[in-house]
Amino acid sequence: MGTKAGAWRKQLLLFTSAVLCSLALGKGTVYTSEPEVRVAENNPAKLPCTYSGFSNPRVEWKFVQGTTTSLVCYNSKITVPPSKPTVNIPSSATIGNRVVLSCSEQDGSPPSEYTWFKDGMLMPTDPKNNRAFINSSYTLNQKSGELVFDPLSAFDTGEYSCQAQNGFGTPVMSNAVRMEAVELNVGGIVAAVLVTLILLGVLIAGIWFAYSRGYFDRTKKGTSSKKVIYSQPTARSDGEFKQTSSFLV
Repeated sequence: MGTKAGAWRKQLLLFTSAVLCSLALGKGTVYTSEPEVRVAENNPAKLPCTYSGFSNPRVEWKFVQGTTTSLVCYNSKITVPPSKPTVNIPSSATIGNRVVLSCSEQDGSPPSEYTWFKDGMLMPTDPKNNRAFINSSYTLNQKSGELVFDPLSAFDTGEYSCQAQNGFGTPVMSNAVRMEAVELNVGGIVAAVLVTLILLGVLIAGIWFAYSRGYFDRTKKGTSSKKVIYSQPTARSDGEFKQTSSFLV
């Protein structure tokens, strides 16, 4: 009797029900041919589930233990908790521009949803409904993990981090990265333009001065070669002066 009791204690009793095979509400039916399955511990278990009346359903398997319900299988994949998300945050951005911050992780199943934090404070999906963020203009997509400022304001300077969670394990936080919202340096741009114009004016004045002083003409004269023209003498009588040859330089 004790041996049988020990054997029963080593068995895993699994119950399948409509909760075990959870589908979206609809007019279809969900049923199982084996409402009670007994499997020895450490052995594989096959839990049958059949459904009909659904078009392209998403099947989820859940494990119920007391008041706790855990998702076991999602979209034909075993559930996996999220890994530490990575963020793409600029160290500085210009006030008035559109700025995109991104957050993602690849291991979670089902896919993770993302929440953002600024200086350790949870950012609401709508900043206008929160007094702490009412001066900011951003949109937050929890599915894609994008945080878009349009436009960026001076208020948006701070340290940003995001958190990934999919209902399994503990939500995971990314590293915090500081972003500075800076003013457009109008004075620097104007100064650079003025310096460029001054240098251009000096260059033009130098070229004009060289032309007016004849430096370019002298250079041409100094480099030109002299031409020598040779002509044969004309035939003359014996009483006339005879020129043998002539050179014209």
